[in-house]
Amino acid sequence: MGVVTDIRGRGRSASLVRAQKCRRIGRSGAGNVSLFWRIFSLNAAGLIVAAALLLGPVTVSTPVQPAEALVVAAGLAVLLAANAVVLRVGLAPLQRLGRAMATADLLRPGARAVVAGPAETAELITTYNTMLDRLEAERAAGAARALSAQERERHRIARELHDEVGQTLTAVLLQLKRVADRAPEDLRPEVGQAQEATRAGLDEIRRIARRLRPGILEELGLASALRSLATEFTAHGLAVRHRIPGDLPALPEEAELVVYRVAQEALTNTARHAGADRAEIRFRRIADGVELVVGDNGKGVGTAAEGAGIGGMRERALLIGADLAVRPGSEGRGTDVRLCIPAGGR
Repeated sequence: MGVVTDIRGRGRSASLVRAQKCRRIGRSGAGNVSLFWRIFSLNAAGLIVAAALLLGPVTVSTPVQPAEALVVAAGLAVLLAANAVVLRVGLAPLQRLGRAMATADLLRPGARAVVAGPAETAELITTYNTMLDRLEAERAAGAARALSAQERERHRIARELHDEVGQTLTAVLLQLKRVADRAPEDLRPEVGQAQEATRAGLDEIRRIARRLRPGILEELGLASALRSLATEFTAHGLAVRHRIPGDLPALPEEAELVVYRVAQEALTNTARHAGADRAEIRFRRIADGVELVVGDNGKGVGTAAEGAGIGGMRERALLIGADLAVRPGSEGRGTDVRLCIPAGGR
């Protein structure tokens, strides 16, 4: 719940700061002549000039003389060109706003439309930016609540698997041992097979419980948990190396959990979808914080849309103010999942 409270507070404060900036920029642009008055003034000027010419010495013959038609056509062309320029300049900020709205992504926050143009347009863009601030803050708070509830549910399921199912299978193993000791010689191989199947199921239950609730993260720290994660996935068909120094800076508890879950999800995606036989976990210091990189030599993501796994990693990264990027590998093959956590985190 600490994560939820922190994200709510930071999301609202960041939203307020950005909203105040947008209002200041909007007020600076509010002094511009509005789009209505620009178009009205131009049309009024054209009509006034036309009326002055009709009331003045200019006449139009019947039939129209070529010189007179040329003057009228030139005046009409000038009026249309001026209208086109005014509309082009006035509507350009709206076109930029439309592009910004089409590309907005709450999982990649921070991008804002430039406040510019006439007063009405500047006010509309400012309102849109303020709405994005509010949506990002609400999404961050909602994601924090959802992920916090998800972690609690993981812990509950892991505890029940370990305490209930695990103990039941352990009792079954003990009973099978007693049965094997008393069974006739010709039945002992079948009882032994039942013992092995039960033992394999118990090991799988324990493995699932460990993945649901990484006790090693709480007991031995992040570095040991990442090394254990690499060993676990190596046993499932991947050769997973790790480069994790021992002098890494201490991270907040929620940041350590995010790093572990991102590494876990990245290796899961590699094992399931990448078609890779080698992967690597790198965790190191960088100039402004720490960086986690999970790379593989698989087929890469290509042009496929991001799935729920990557979306979940982005949600977690947002909770601690980290940047997550999914890119082709450094040698042009495979995929690198890169998580950069700023110094201090959130």
